Order: sequence, then C-alpha cells, then structure tokens
Amino acid sequence: MQRIAERLHRAGGRALVVGGAVRDALLGLPVKDLDLEVYGITPEQLQDALAPDVTLDLVGASFGVFKVRHADIDIALPRRENKTGSGHRGFQVTPTPDLSIAEAAARRDITINAILADPLTGEIIDPWNGRQDLADGIIRHVSSHFSEDELRVLRVMQFSARFDFDVAPETVAFCQTMRQEELPQERLAMEWEKLLLKGVTPSRGLRFLQDCGWLRYYPELAALIGCPQHPAWHPEGDVWTHTLLALDHVVSRRSGQRDDDLVLALAVLCHDFGKPGTTVAQSDGRLTSYNHEVIGEDLARSFITRIWRQLDLPGKVLPLIRCHMRPIAMVLNQASDKAFRRLAVDAGRLDLLAKLVECDILATLPPDPDQALAPIRAFAERAHALDVAHQPPDPIIRGRDLLARGLTPGPHLGKILQACYEAQLDGDFSDLAQGLAWLDQHPELLELPNSDEAP
Repeated sequence: MQRIAERLHRAGGRALVVGGAVRDALLGLPVKDLDLEVYGITPEQLQDALAPDVTLDLVGASFGVFKVRHADIDIALPRRENKTGSGHRGFQVTPTPDLSIAEAAARRDITINAILADPLTGEIIDPWNGRQDLADGIIRHVSSHFSEDELRVLRVMQFSARFDFDVAPETVAFCQTMRQEELPQERLAMEWEKLLLKGVTPSRGLRFLQDCGWLRYYPELAALIGCPQHPAWHPEGDVWTHTLLALDHVVSRRSGQRDDDLVLALAVLCHDFGKPGTTVAQSDGRLTSYNHEVIGEDLARSFITRIWRQLDLPGKVLPLIRCHMRPIAMVLNQASDKAFRRLAVDAGRLDLLAKLVECDILATLPPDPDQALAPIRAFAERAHALDVAHQPPDPIIRGRDLLARGLTPGPHLGKILQACYEAQLDGDFSDLAQGLAWLDQHPELLELPNSDEAP
C-alpha cells in the first residue's frame, strides 16, 4: 500500500485510506481489507501511475473503482452519485477527482466509516467527527445520502452488534422513514451473517431493528415481542427478551467454523418461533407452549429461506429446533445409549444441540448457572463418549454387503438396509461381523418382496 500511495503522490494524486481499515485501526482491531480513495488525478492517470507492475482489475473502472490483483486493496476515485432509480443499483456514478474530502465522505453510511488516513504522513482526516463517535460508542449516519441505499439500516444493525455501540436517536428516527425494498438475498445474508457471526452483543442489533420499526419485515421475530412465558420458568420476561438473551450467549460458543456457527446462531434465534402460536393459559394459571418446537419449524424455514440461498441451511437448523426440548429430559430420565443414537439421527449434530440448550438455559437467568447447566453438560459428555456428538452413526451394513450375499438390486434392498440400521441403533450389533450374524438370525428380512416385481 505504501508503494502505491507514493507512486500516486508522484503522479499528482493523494491516496487516503478510508472506511473500515481506519475504523478498525483506531479501535485496535486487526485490519484486513484496505480501501484507498485517490484525489486529484483521473482514472487514466491512476492507471498510468501504477503500470506496469501493479496490475488492476478494470471491471469497475467506468465508476472509478479498481481492485489490485493479488492483494486485498481496493482503489476508488471520489465520485458523485445521482439517484436515478430504486434499489442499490439505481445510481448514475461520475468519477470526480477534484471533489472535496468532506463532500466525498458525506456519501458514506456512518461517521465511524467516514474517517480517512494519509499513509504517507499519518494524518487523520475526520470531516464528520467519526473519532468522537468511536470514543463515545455511537453509530450515527453521516448525511441524508444514507437513505439512498436501504441496506444501510441492516448495516447499522450489524455494526451496533459488532462494536456494542448505541445508535444515535436521530439515526433511529431516520431509519424509521426507510423501507426494505428490492434488496437481493445475498446482500441481506451478508449483513445478517455479520450480526450473527461477528456480533459481540447480537441483541443490540435486533433491539435496533425493533426501535426503528424494521421488525415488520421479519414477522417471525416481531411475534415474539410480548409473548408471555410462565414467570416461574422464565423470570427474564417475554419470548423476545428470552431470545435476545439466548442469542448473546452464542458469542462465547462460536467455534470459528462459519457453517457451524451460523447453524447454531440461527437455531438459537429461531428456537422459540413456535411459542406465539402455541402459548395458552391453563386453568391453574400456568402458561404452556406444548409442541412449540414442532410448530416453529415452518416459521423458521420461512425466515431462513427469505434471507439465505444456501439450500442445505434449513436442513441443518430445523432438526436442532425440533429436538431442543429432548436433551434435558433424556438426562433426567437416564436415557439409554439407543436413545442417544436415535436422537443423533433426528438432530444431526448433538454438539450443536447441546450448545443451543445451554443458551436456552442461560437465557432464563438461573441463580446458579453451573448447576443449571449440569444436565446438558452431562448430555454433551455422553454424546461424545458414544461418538455421536458430531454426526449420527454410519450404517455398518451397506448395499454392497447385501449384494455380496447374493441379493439382487431393487427397492427391497433399501427396506432391508433400513431394518439393519434400526437394529444397529438399538445396539443389536456394533461391527460388520456381528451385523451379518444378526442378519442371518432374521431370514425373514431377506425374503422382503421387491416392489418392482409383478405380483
């Protein structure tokens, strides 16, 4: 970067680091991607100054945007943007090298992202008082240009969660006037993932959505507000409060594996979606939500598929939601090994299920957290001991084993294999030799009809 800045300076330009790199450096966080904004030269002069040894990707050159190949550096010229249509693409963009720094920074979303730094002199340029907002822990929009891209509301959501910052009242009010329209799924997913995977206090971001009225676009979440719970079991309050508390406990349970952490966070976020539709007051005054874990599956699927295009995501999250009431009961009832193996088949990931239940328990504000978590920790230890924490047992008997015994291919093989797997889960055998011996003891299975054969 230093070399690029020096060459642009010799060409008559001034390269300034801008955006997240400056923000993160001031916060003492690791800096990853670098964005340079270059003043005082044209796109052609910029290319000439860096040629031939700095190779640029010119896909965005007409907008004054360049990517340095083989480096995490983006270079842009200041530009004027005129709103010409709806959505984030409805702009006419004109590179404007002589634009003032303050005017260029006015197009940025929030003040803490509108701070610039000169890599050659170390000068910090802060036309919108972003450093003060960093010091005060405030997310504040820069200008009225904020409304030109409605995704910025979700950016405020995730920044608030990531930095544990308050949102300025005027920014909340401004966001109340904006609408979520025409946002592509990939852009929605990007901001939600930053909330769920990077947020140090995810509840802050969701509270902001509540404050600015944007929960109306996520009715599954909005329905949790005010949904009562029995105070003896849930002294924390309604289902919304419980969900926010549970989600904050996800932070300390992240593994660093993106897929696992996203599945866990979504399972926690969605685990009580079924309560608003199942909560009833019994004659003795108790509040119950029977089968909420089952009823909530379709609601969770709808929420997830509106945001993510990742086709396998619901299939990983929904089983955890459906099964989240079972682990504690299994421990208290001293469930058999067979029950653990069958739950592994139903839930998929018992390690993630245990983490979900931990978050669920801690969100009830138990007076002695260690004591409250003891059953689910025992559950997790048992799952690991049985080698079913990360996946269900692999089938011991496979199709090739049946074919080797002279059976012909056909649908009947699937029925036989399923019967073998059920017996394996029941603990009737634990290796191939035992499995084949068990099969010999059940000759009736080998006589199952092939449904494709004529009667």
